[in-house]
Formats: sequence, structure tokens, C-alpha cells
Amino acid sequence: MEERIKKRSTKVIESFKKYGIDALLITKEADIHYITGIPGEDCIVLITANKSYIITDFRYLEAVSVLKPDFEVVITKQGYEWIDFIKEMKLDKIGVQDEHLTLSGYNDLCSVFMRENIIPATGLIESIRLIKDEVEIELIKKAETIGDLAFNHILGFLGAGISEKRVALEIEHAMKLNGADGFSFSTICVSGVNSSRPHGIPSDKILQKGDFLTMDFGCIYNGYCSDMTRTVAIGHATDEMIHVYNTVLEAQLHACENLKAGMHVKEGDYLARKIIEDAGFGEYFGHGLGHGVGLEIHEDPFLSFRGQHVLEENMTVTIEPGIYLPGKFGVRIEDLAIVTKNGINNMTQSAKELIIIK
Repeated sequence: MEERIKKRSTKVIESFKKYGIDALLITKEADIHYITGIPGEDCIVLITANKSYIITDFRYLEAVSVLKPDFEVVITKQGYEWIDFIKEMKLDKIGVQDEHLTLSGYNDLCSVFMRENIIPATGLIESIRLIKDEVEIELIKKAETIGDLAFNHILGFLGAGISEKRVALEIEHAMKLNGADGFSFSTICVSGVNSSRPHGIPSDKILQKGDFLTMDFGCIYNGYCSDMTRTVAIGHATDEMIHVYNTVLEAQLHACENLKAGMHVKEGDYLARKIIEDAGFGEYFGHGLGHGVGLEIHEDPFLSFRGQHVLEENMTVTIEPGIYLPGKFGVRIEDLAIVTKNGINNMTQSAKELIIIK
């Protein structure tokens, strides 16, 4: 196992005192991937002060065996489940990821531990994941490059008469052809009046001249996600559409130019929000400026008025202001960036000036 991944378990153990636990049960797939370096499907990880265990069934024996000797492999079988192994460990207080533990799993733990000795520890690993190492950053960059390639491809495909669903399929196909393992989330591809829905679902609606088309998409590469959004006009754009687009662009560029380590996420959010508010569209920008991206498409830190973090070097965040006019149209522009002490390194290279598809 790589030394950088081994060190992650050490950081977890160092946090035991803070949470008042002597072991951590990890049930969240992304966190299992982070701690082990392999996908966390259908397995559980237990970390104690002295040893780490991965618990799974026979189907995954060969896959998880690569973790030996850093992890002891425990195989469940009929009549012997993960809770039986936990019981054998004779632990005192166990930390659990309360937002990712099923009710049945909690009830099983209650058969072994007093309730007060099952300690919520959600956030323990997420706090370690906030700062990306060099390998993680390169994987995210590769995933974002695949997104850029897909956008470049789709510009030559778009035109009036194509459905939103067909455009979404073409974007996903392009990402797969360029090396994507999967998709970070369900591709958003919404046009005309549908583009006023920030998380709209692609429909059978046909692109028409005079429509805005918002495309929000990303892929997974070796476990790590990408995320980008571009809005283009089909055929032509009205003066109102151009004004709204340029307002979003100004806000997005200003945030890109001024975001940096040491800045509170609320301050980062306000970089773009003030420009949109000053233009009279404040009530139509209802979401935060951005969010962290890594093994999950939405993770800390969140750049919003609700956010709690101060930005640090090598956090990866989206910068995605938007304006959504109900019953008319919407515009969002999104880049994915690495935070540095002097600003950001923007991983998204696609053009942002308004593109009109003729």
C-alpha cells in the first residue's frame, strides 16, 4: 500500500481522543476508498488503535487481499456476520458514521454496546479529506480534462432540433470515449424555460432557436470526480439573455480572480453574490457559490452563507454562480479549481464567453 494512504489511518487514530473512542467503524463508501485506496463497495472498515480490518464477503476476497498486511481481511459467511466480529473484539467505545449507518446496523451495535458507547463520528474522515494530496489533484485534473474534451465535442454537435436527452447522452458518450470510468452525477442538460431549474432533468424538449442551454456534467476517473457547467445560446440571444449571461460571467470571473486560501467560505460566496445582487438579480441566485469535489461530487468545503470553513491550500472547489428567472431561462457558469495561497489554479479550460450555436 502507498505510504500516503497508510498515513491516513494514522491520522484517524490520532483523532480517537478527540471523539472519545477506541475504534472507528467506517461504513461510508467514499471514506472506505480514501482509507484503503480501493473502492468501498460492499465492505466495512474497522480501525482500532492497534490494527485495521476490512470486513466483506467471499465475492470480494481477492479484491481486498491486496490490502494485506496493512489490513486484516475478515470474511463474513452464513451464521457469521460483521456484528459477530465486532462482538469478538470486546471494544469499549466505538465511533460510527451516524449519517451513513443503517438503522438495522445501529440496532445490531446496540446488541453489543451500551447506547452511550456508540459515539457519532461523522466528519472525522471528511475533515482529513479536505486537503488533497498531489496524486488526488492529478486525478481530479484528469477527470476535469475529460469534461473539457466532452464540451469541445458537444459544441460541434449542438443545434436546433435535438432533444435535451440526446445532448446529455452525447456528453456522457464523449466522456466515456475519453477515459471516464463513470459519471459524477446525473448529467443536467436543460434548455429554454427548463434552464431556470438549477438541477433540472433532461427531457424530450427539443432545442429551439433563442433557447439558452445549460449543461452541467462531470465524470469519475480512478474514483475522483470532476464538475463543470457551461451555458450556450441556440441560434440567437435576446438583449435580456446577453445581459443576464454577462452578469453571471462577471460574477464568476471576479470570484475566480479573488478566491484564495485564508478566506472564509462565506466571504468567498459573497465575491460573486454582491455582483449579482448589485445587478438586481440577488433573489434569483438561490444556491451557494460552490462546493468541494473529490471522491464525492459534493463534499466540504461549501462556499455559501451557511458554510463553516476557512479555505486552505489544496482544497478543490467549484465556482458556479447562476441566475435563474422562473418561466424564462437560467444561466450558470462553473469551473473547478485548486485553492492556493495566492489565488486559484483553474482546472477547467473551456471558454466562458457567450457562445451562440448557429
